[in-house]
Amino acid sequence: DMTVCILGSPTAFLPILLEGGTRCPGAMVLCESPTWASRVPSETSPGAWSLLLSRGVSFEAGGHSTLETFVPPRRANYVTGTFTAGGPNGGWVGELARDLDCPTGGSVPLTRRLEDPLVTRWVLAARAGLAVPPTLAFVLGSRGDMPAEPVAPGVKLVRLEDPQSQESLVQEEVGAFLGGTTMEPYSQVVVRLAGWRWRGTGARSTHRKEEGAAVTQAVGARLRGLREEDTVLLEALVPTARLPAPPPRSPAPRLPVALRICTLVCRSWGDRPQLCQVACGVGRAEVPVRHGVTLPQGLDSSLQQWGVVAPGQRQALATRLRGAAETAMAALLAAEAELSPQQRGGARAHTDLLGEHEVPSGHPMVVALSPGALSASLLSPGVDFLLACVDDALELVALSTNSQRCLETCLLADAMGRAVGEPHGDLPRLLAEALLHRAQCHLVEGKDILLIGAGGVSKSFVWEAARDYGLRIHLVESDPEHFAAGLLVPSRGRRPHACLSYWDDCVVLAALVCQRLGLRGSSPAAVRVAKQKSRTHQHLQGCRQGRPPPATFAVPCRRLRSHGDVDRAAGAVPFPAVAKLEFGAGGVGVRLVESTGQCHAHAARLWRDLRDDTDHPGIGLGWGNAMLLMEYVPGTEHDVDLVVFQGRLLGAWVSDNGPTRLPAFLETAACLPSCLPADRQAQLVRAALQCCLACGLVDGVFNVELKLGPAGPRLLEINPRMGGFYLRDWIREVYGPDLLLAAVLVALGLPPVLPARPAPRTHLAGVMCLGSEHGRALGGGGGWEALRGLQERGLVRL
Repeated sequence: DMTVCILGSPTAFLPILLEGGTRCPGAMVLCESPTWASRVPSETSPGAWSLLLSRGVSFEAGGHSTLETFVPPRRANYVTGTFTAGGPNGGWVGELARDLDCPTGGSVPLTRRLEDPLVTRWVLAARAGLAVPPTLAFVLGSRGDMPAEPVAPGVKLVRLEDPQSQESLVQEEVGAFLGGTTMEPYSQVVVRLAGWRWRGTGARSTHRKEEGAAVTQAVGARLRGLREEDTVLLEALVPTARLPAPPPRSPAPRLPVALRICTLVCRSWGDRPQLCQVACGVGRAEVPVRHGVTLPQGLDSSLQQWGVVAPGQRQALATRLRGAAETAMAALLAAEAELSPQQRGGARAHTDLLGEHEVPSGHPMVVALSPGALSASLLSPGVDFLLACVDDALELVALSTNSQRCLETCLLADAMGRAVGEPHGDLPRLLAEALLHRAQCHLVEGKDILLIGAGGVSKSFVWEAARDYGLRIHLVESDPEHFAAGLLVPSRGRRPHACLSYWDDCVVLAALVCQRLGLRGSSPAAVRVAKQKSRTHQHLQGCRQGRPPPATFAVPCRRLRSHGDVDRAAGAVPFPAVAKLEFGAGGVGVRLVESTGQCHAHAARLWRDLRDDTDHPGIGLGWGNAMLLMEYVPGTEHDVDLVVFQGRLLGAWVSDNGPTRLPAFLETAACLPSCLPADRQAQLVRAALQCCLACGLVDGVFNVELKLGPAGPRLLEINPRMGGFYLRDWIREVYGPDLLLAAVLVALGLPPVLPARPAPRTHLAGVMCLGSEHGRALGGGGGWEALRGLQERGLVRL
C-alpha cells in the first residue's frame, strides 16, 4: 500500500492532502502527534529507520477525512512535514523524519540551509549564475558548511578566529568593500545578522556608504556574541527599478512601493524543478514586504499596476520568472546532492518543495526608466529577487530562499481566487502529484520483475532504468550470448512481483506467464488479437456498441498467406491499398500497392527474402511471414501512447509523424507535442482507447498507430506494449512521466500517478536517419562526429 505521511501541522498542507485523497483515496495520511508514529530499524537499509504509523488522519475522495487507528501499523513510503527551524513542531517532526529508509521531502538540517542567506546566496551566484547584491560576510573560522575559499561573483567571505581582537581586519575589509568597484552603482548598505535563527526578525540597520565609521561600528556590534551558525552580512541596498507609471488621476501624492513575487517550485518527474504557482505582495518601499502582512495578488495584475503595460512584456517577464525560479532550485538541488547523509538529515532526505520570493527581470529588454529608483531591499525570507536597473535595462538580483512560507502564501492566493468564482488552481494538484509520484518510485524499489525478451539495442534504456529505480530484473531470453545477460544478477527460486515484455515477439508469452502466475496484465486472448493486425481489424468490425462504436475505426483488410489469397483479397479491398507483414514491426515490408499485380510482386519479394527471424531480427518474423492487404487510409499519421489501468485511461500522449516515404511508408520525421488542435488530439486518444478496450487490453502501456483524416481517426495497428524507438525518451523530456515506470506500476497492480493536465515543457522535432539514405553522409566527412558534438552541447538528441 502507498502511504504519503505529512508530519506536524496541516495548515500549509491541507489542500494538498485533500487533492491527494481525490487522486489516490487513502494514500495521504496526516500525523499530528509524535505518539501516533514510531521508528523501527529498517529491514532493507542498514543504519536507517522505517516510519510506522499507528494513528493518522486519512483523506478520501470528495474531501472526506477520517481519524484512523492502523492495525498493523502502516509503513510510510514518503514523508514530509513542517521542518521549520524553531517552530512548535520542529523538534518531534525532525526527529521522526531523521535517517528514514523512504524518500523524505526535507529535514531540519536542509531547512536550516535554506533559511541561511549566506549559504543560498553563494549557491545562487556560483551555481545558478544569478546576480546577487554585493555582499561581505563575516563568519567564525570554525564554520564548516561553506567552502574554505568560496568563489561566487559578488560574494566575499571573511573568516574570523576572534572577532573581539580583529577589529582592524574588520575595519580594513569594510573599507575595501565600501570603496570597491562593485559598490559604485549603489549609495546605501544594510548591516544585519543572518542565519536560520534570525529568519523574519528584521534586525537590520541602513547606512550611506560614505559613513564608513558608522558601518564598521554596526558590523562590530553584531559580531559580539557571534555563533558558529550565524553570519554578519554587509550588503548593498539594491534599489528596485522604478518603471514609468500612467499619469495620476488625482493630485494626491503617490508613495514609492515595493513588489515581491513569491514563487513555489517543486521537484517534479525526473527530479526536474517545476514552477507551480506565483503570488505577489505589494508594500511600502522603505518597509520590506513580509509573509502574512499583505494579501497576495496575481503576477499579471501586479505588473500592470507597476507600469508594465504591454502584454508581450508581461509575458516575457513571466517566462523569465519561470526560468529564474527553476534555475535557482536546480542549483540548490545540485549543491544539496553533494552533502553527506548526516548533513542532509538522512540518505533519502531531499528538498522537494522550495518557496521563493522574486521580483522578475526583463533583461536584456530595454525600458525607459523615470529618474530615481525605489529604495526597496526585499529582505523578507525566501529567494528574493529585486528588479534592478543596470545600464537602462532590467536585471534580476537574487537574495535568499525559504522552505515553507511561500507554500502558505500561494495556497492562500489559490483559496482567495476560488472564493470569488475563479477555477481551481494547479498548485494542490501539482504538489499532490509530485508527492504521490515519489512514493510510488519508492514502492517499486527492490521488486522482482520477470522480463520476457531482452529485445534489441533500442531497448538498452530498460537496463539503465531498472538500475535507477532499484528494480531486480529476471530476464527470460533465448539467446545466451545476448548483451543484456552480463547486466543481470542470476537468481533462482524467486516468485516475481510482476511480469511484462517490451519486445513484440514476446508479448503473448508474457501474457500467458502472467495468467499462470496470477499476475496483473491483459489476457493472452486480448494480446493475441492486438498482436495480429488483420485479426485486430476484423475483431473491431464486429464491435458495434458505443458512440461511436469501435467498428468506426477499423479498416477493411484481408490476410495473405498465398498468391491465391492475394487474388481473393483484391476483390474485397479497394486499390490503392497497403500490403505489409501480419506480425511486422518497425515499418519493414510495408508498401503502397496500386494493383493486384503490384501486390503479387511485393508478396513474392517478401516471402522470398524474409522467411524467418534470422533474415531480419527484431521485426516479428518469429511469428511467420504472413501478410495482409489493407485499404489505404488518407490523412496524417500519429502515435498515441496510452496508460490504462483496470480499463481506466490514466495518461495519453499524442505525437505527429512526418510524411512517410512512399511507396514504402518509412517514417521520415516526428514531433512532440502534437501540432494538432486539442479537439483533434482528443479524437485520436478516444479512438485509441476504444480500440484497446474493445480488444480486451485493460491493463498496461500500449502504443496505437492511427491516421487522422477529415472524417476522423482510423486505426493502423495496436502494439500491446510500450512505444518503441524515441517515444519513451521524448515523452520523459517533454512531459516528465516515464512510460517504463508506468508499465512496471501497472504490472505491480498500482495505478500510476500521472499529470492530470500534462503541459509540455519543451518541443522536440526529429528526423529519421536511414542507412540507405543518410549512411554515406553520416559515415564519412565527420557527420557523425559533428552530430555527437551538437548533442554534447545540448542542441540535438541522437
